[in-house]
Amino acid sequence: MAHRLLKPCSLALRGSTNVARYHDYTRVAFQGGTIRVPLNSPKLIGVVNSRGNRSNQEDFYGFATLSLDPEELRLSVKRAHGIDWDPDEVGGALARQVLFVGVYDGHGGSAVAQFLRQELHGLFESVNKKVIPELFKWIKEIGGYFKRFKGGALAPWVEPGNNEEMTLDARATLAFFEVDKTLSADPVAQTCGATASVAILHSLDAPSTPFYSAKQLSLTVAHCGDTRVILCSTDGGKVFAMTENHHADAHVESIRLRRMMGSSLMTDSFGESRWMGALANTRCLGDLRFKRFGVTPEPEVRTKLLNGDEWAFVVLVSDGISSVLSDDEIVDLARDAPHPKAAAERILAFSEELGGDDNATAIVVPLAGWGKVQGPDKTKDLREYRRGQAVGTERQRRM
Repeated sequence: MAHRLLKPCSLALRGSTNVARYHDYTRVAFQGGTIRVPLNSPKLIGVVNSRGNRSNQEDFYGFATLSLDPEELRLSVKRAHGIDWDPDEVGGALARQVLFVGVYDGHGGSAVAQFLRQELHGLFESVNKKVIPELFKWIKEIGGYFKRFKGGALAPWVEPGNNEEMTLDARATLAFFEVDKTLSADPVAQTCGATASVAILHSLDAPSTPFYSAKQLSLTVAHCGDTRVILCSTDGGKVFAMTENHHADAHVESIRLRRMMGSSLMTDSFGESRWMGALANTRCLGDLRFKRFGVTPEPEVRTKLLNGDEWAFVVLVSDGISSVLSDDEIVDLARDAPHPKAAAERILAFSEELGGDDNATAIVVPLAGWGKVQGPDKTKDLREYRRGQAVGTERQRRM
């Protein structure tokens, strides 16, 4: 079982003097002050994590409340949603508070995924725009694909002297690249990597309310690879996917790689596409020997403004779940659960019942519409059929 590591990050960040301020609880306004509600409560964040039939556990996860610059949050909300959120109306620590939830799926070993579990939340909180020029030089030195890299979300700060505030997309990009730069000193990271999906939830209510009851919430997702983040609507349990898989034959990735690198797409003996004949994912952290061939840690960042009662929950899963279950099946399994932990357990149990034997992780984060999903369970009949088809399989015999 993978556990959250929420001790202060031990990584020394170049150019940063920030002290880690993240916590394993969320602050909630109460009677003129605040109370602390632990995030590991099964009613706040539900997590299950299984090794499956694999010899090693390479799935990990983490969650924490971060303390970010309120001006950066204000600017991010303004640019992403056109809303004039005023942190002064919230004030104090609550104006700085966001929820960070991440799922990390390792391959080639567990080292990179474990590093992300230990360090990514601290990096995300502490990265400083002052290190971007130095980081950009390192990126260009990789060569190959990165010879023509312009910086993406980091472009405004690649030259020293820009005092403009970062936004969350730049912060996420900086944190993901900093992971690779830090790991470049470790030979294990040459052949070991991890995909990652991170969700940042920021309440826009004033007075402040926690993520699970916020009437208006900003969701930002930073994503590399084939871990997934999906939303469940209270309107019929409709699915809204916040991520797309970064596989070499995916439309966006195919265009990106062909434009910069030509074609290095191969098909293995199982008919699955592999970049450079080796990698299923074309964006990931680690796998440093493949970076010059276009395997980038640059996350795809998406944002969505959520009106609380319209959304029931957010689910993050590794591909040990999503390779077995559809997005619709995942949300239908979770929608009527008594609490988030039970929802995550239902998702994992059904994927294993159908024969899933990979490392698997499911994380369920409740929103203000928790327990209010209307309409029928659309995949109930399909799930029963699939369950019947799975009877007698090797996996079921082991259960």
